[in-house]
Amino acid sequence: QVQLVESGGGSVQSGGSLRLSCTAFGYSISSACMGWFRQAPGNEREGVAGIDRRGSTAYADSVKGRLTISRDNDKNALYLQMNSLKPEDTAMYYCAADFGASCQWSLLLRSWAYRNWGQGTQVTVSS
Repeated sequence: QVQLVESGGGSVQSGGSLRLSCTAFGYSISSACMGWFRQAPGNEREGVAGIDRRGSTAYADSVKGRLTISRDNDKNALYLQMNSLKPEDTAMYYCAADFGASCQWSLLLRSWAYRNWGQGTQVTVSS
């Protein structure tokens, strides 16, 4: 079973940047769809960005142009570069992986399509 460990969260001011990392242990992510999700208190978990096996990406409308997802299969890692951060980006951010039939571009931002999750890293953006 793959273990996903996120890092890179923290507190920044509005307009600042952070880079989140997710390292996978126990299984190669090269054949997986990978995604970043976030959940703020009282809100449902939402898909932020996803990347499929071929490197095709998908983004939530609220983050397009500000967040960039990337993967490094050699390092077995997933990244989320976050620029121009806003207070509404404040949330716990989770890394997710799916190796099965749900690994499709159309499902990249659907939390139910992922079976493997990390513990999350907190991002706080102050105004």
